[in-house]
Amino acid sequence: MLTAATAESLLAFWADAGVDAMLLDDPVDRIAAGRIAPPQLQTRKAAPAAAPVSAGANQPDVSEAIAQARALAAQAESLEALAAAIAGFDGCPLKFEGAASQAVVYRGDPKAPLMVIGEGPGQEEDRQGQPFVGRAGQLLDRMLAAANLTDRVLITNTVFWRPPGNRTPTPAEQAVCAPFVERAIALVQPEMLLLVGGASAKAMLKKDEGILSLRGLWFEWRSNDGRLEIPALPTLHPAFLLRQPAAKKRAWADLLILTERLDRQDRPA
Repeated sequence: MLTAATAESLLAFWADAGVDAMLLDDPVDRIAAGRIAPPQLQTRKAAPAAAPVSAGANQPDVSEAIAQARALAAQAESLEALAAAIAGFDGCPLKFEGAASQAVVYRGDPKAPLMVIGEGPGQEEDRQGQPFVGRAGQLLDRMLAAANLTDRVLITNTVFWRPPGNRTPTPAEQAVCAPFVERAIALVQPEMLLLVGGASAKAMLKKDEGILSLRGLWFEWRSNDGRLEIPALPTLHPAFLLRQPAAKKRAWADLLILTERLDRQDRPA
């Protein structure tokens, strides 16, 4: 019998694996459809590209918001200044959607060799003003401690305001916040990035695959201007591990791979 807890676990597994649609909006009678011969394909000329749609009255223009974020981020000469710039930035709609009470920027060592990047703050993170401090964050801390990484990390997210209902941030929301994330990386100058969860890995690496396909593999993160290139390792989100404890061994294997490379004196280019 499928219980509510089992169903929730399955849905979370599929979501972290990259499945974003399960049913069509309208029902389809497959039996009836099989009795009708499919229409012949007709060659059509490609339609002209549609003109960019301007943002609605209640939505900011994303390109203008990104440009503003880049300008503010470039002016920040420290993480403290960057956090202040983010707190005063009004270009991300998450700030005004009702779930966020403050900007949640970072915690950890400003000169850490490892930067951990998750997807976005939750309820507890919004309350305390620090990323990864809820149940998932506590699990992450235990894992980092077991890998001897506690004092060697700085933790942040791809967006800095809590999404309503703790939903996954949209690519547009992540794009608006990306200049601040990139500036944080430039200020910290980490040796490696640990990308936690599918939303983080996809946004940072510009990939479409789910986290189960990306985790445990090394990629190169590149800054928008091409000046920075840093090894990045995707791994499973600790919130997923709380729902699927059997997957912890895979996340632990990822941490061991990362720690071994981080401790290697002559890291290859």
